[in-house]
Amino acid sequence: MTRKMQKLLRDESGITALETAIILIAFVVVASVFAFTILSAGTASTERGEAAIYAGLEQVEGSMEILGSVTAKADDVTTPTQVAWVEFTLTSAAGGGAIDLTDTSASDNKVVIDYFDEGQHSTNITWATSWLVCGESTCDDLLEEDEQVLIKVPLTSTLAISLTEDTDFMLEIKPPQGGVIPVERRTPAALSGVMDLN
Repeated sequence: MTRKMQKLLRDESGITALETAIILIAFVVVASVFAFTILSAGTASTERGEAAIYAGLEQVEGSMEILGSVTAKADDVTTPTQVAWVEFTLTSAAGGGAIDLTDTSASDNKVVIDYFDEGQHSTNITWATSWLVCGESTCDDLLEEDEQVLIKVPLTSTLAISLTEDTDFMLEIKPPQGGVIPVERRTPAALSGVMDLN
């Protein structure tokens, strides 16, 4: 028994080259499967991130901003009783794309304006445009870079309750692309013919 034990202890035969090659190939196969999985996940997340960036850029490209004052005009210059019009100038944001300001007599407005105050809410109210600066010889319905358009929002025909003195109100301008532009103002304590609401 001791001879057999000594023989086993002295046996120094190791793993053959073929067994070593099989183990190395198994490690390489497992590593390549893991590498493929990691690369596929990285590619998918990169594509999702790229889509989110392009969607954000598209939103920015369609945005507008208010340029200058917001003005209110009363129903009568000498004895005003209510606000008849609210006017403001819109321009395309820097680097923004063209925004379609279609004729608001049509029911398919591309830009929607909503009105809010503490007593009422009116959606998709009528408004009119008056071009101040346009890039072409004749103005079209597209608000493009470096152009300015005066938006006139009539309130007497739109609101159930008249907008009078000392009242908070908000207009929400919703372009087809880009962020909503809130215009929050308060009418003065005493109405006059023309009022700067800034």
